[in-house]
Amino acid sequence: MPKYDYHCSHCGDFECTQSIKDTPLQQCPTCGSDVHRKISSGVGIIFKGSGFYINDSRKEDSSSSSDEQAS
Repeated sequence: MPKYDYHCSHCGDFECTQSIKDTPLQQCPTCGSDVHRKISSGVGIIFKGSGFYINDSRKEDSSSSSDEQAS
């Protein structure tokens, strides 16, 4: 489950683990004041599988390098 960053005006910043389907928190679990969900920028996405460009996350194929050496 993903972790979401929130900001409480009284307590400061905190993280909360929630399902994607859950509604965002409206109140701080510690003090009960209003909170706002922050937009996180440190998310790494890796695309693997067919349908992506050759240079995107492709492992070196050992058979192609042995074919080149045989020529």
